[in-house]
Amino acid sequence: MEKAQGRVPVTILGLKGDLDASNFQEVIKKVNDIFSLGGCDLLLDLSQLKFLSSSGIVALHSIALIMRGDRPHDLDNFWGTWHAIREDKSSGKQEHVKLLNPAPKIQETLHKTGMDAFFEIFHDWNTALASF
Repeated sequence: MEKAQGRVPVTILGLKGDLDASNFQEVIKKVNDIFSLGGCDLLLDLSQLKFLSSSGIVALHSIALIMRGDRPHDLDNFWGTWHAIREDKSSGKQEHVKLLNPAPKIQETLHKTGMDAFFEIFHDWNTALASF
């Protein structure tokens, strides 16, 4: 985790390896801690993420909820969570969470799940920071 300055302070969190059922709750907790400590804008660096499962999609959506000050999903209600994600996608691009450098496989998963309509995706560090 690091900090950078756009028009506002931005926290950069790099995700590595797999984002799946084995670790998605840890990632959600980490972002909740960032928000609790005053972090308002988050850039998720996905350049080293190799795999994104359905649990990873839930994590990304939970991160968006946290960063906009909403309550994250009840992770015990997986199908209810999926319905909430589907309904929330129409809210448009997230103001406080953006994605950086997803690999083609991750980009494809984001597209297939409709999350590319929910998050702004950047392939350039400076452009991503300037967007906040």
